Amino acid sequence: MNITHKHNALALMVALALTLAGDATAQTNNNLETHLTPKAITLKGFNALFRDFDVEAARALLAEDYIQHNVSVPTGAAPVLSFLPALKASGFNATTHRVFAEGNLVVMHNTYKQAQAFGAETLIGFDIFRVKDGKLVEHWDNLQPPPAKTASGRSMTDGATATEDCELTAQNKALVEAFARNVLIGGQFDKISDYIIADPGAYIQHNPNIPDGLDGLIKAFTAFAMAGQGITYSKVHAIIAEGNFVFMMSEGLLGDTPTAYFDLLRVQDGKIVEHWDTIATIPPADKMPHSHGKF
Repeated sequence: MNITHKHNALALMVALALTLAGDATAQTNNNLETHLTPKAITLKGFNALFRDFDVEAARALLAEDYIQHNVSVPTGAAPVLSFLPALKASGFNATTHRVFAEGNLVVMHNTYKQAQAFGAETLIGFDIFRVKDGKLVEHWDNLQPPPAKTASGRSMTDGATATEDCELTAQNKALVEAFARNVLIGGQFDKISDYIIADPGAYIQHNPNIPDGLDGLIKAFTAFAMAGQGITYSKVHAIIAEGNFVFMMSEGLLGDTPTAYFDLLRVQDGKIVEHWDTIATIPPADKMPHSHGKF
């Protein structure tokens, strides 16, 4: 073998080694993506979509047949991706207050600003993502503009943020399931103190129209009913829990209007001690840009 042939052979060997190394690296990256936790995948996808507005990064994390339940956005990955440049140009920005997960379902509690594209300058939202095979495959949300003043003096998003007592997840979830079944749907309001802390002022409220305390909650519900805006729950579609945080995705009526109730409850020492929510009207099915419904 002459020198020229030796160099050619060496170049081919180097090229082959680099190609194999590149393939191995790509495969390793794919494996790492698949083995991230659902929470980590959701945060990565959310950042690509709503903080970096990175179409290609988001494309890699959204299933092509992404199922959409937002009542204004068509289903599939393509409509979301095509909207990102305009969203970036609008100055849209997101702040995340809480993130927790149960299995492949991840709950995020967010504030969106410059959010006119979704209906208001500022919106408070709960976003729920379902993760499968390393990708976001389904999304639910509920958005509500915050008022200038609240009954408790608290905002819709401040309060406790740390996920604690993870060993009590099942117990806390069972408490909230019983509360929903017996009180919210069953109407057994005489049992409400079995679930919500009754000490004066101890129940921390972030609903903008309800003051702190169990007494404040009962008085507000009574006032709403007398004004023809009674809050009723008819069905709980999902309960997602991690430690002290338990989230409910429900529907019912606000007065006579079909309404979505997304509630986040914090449980401590066997009682519900803090509550956040967003409330939004459910539009008729024929007014939605997809056939998946709100839930």
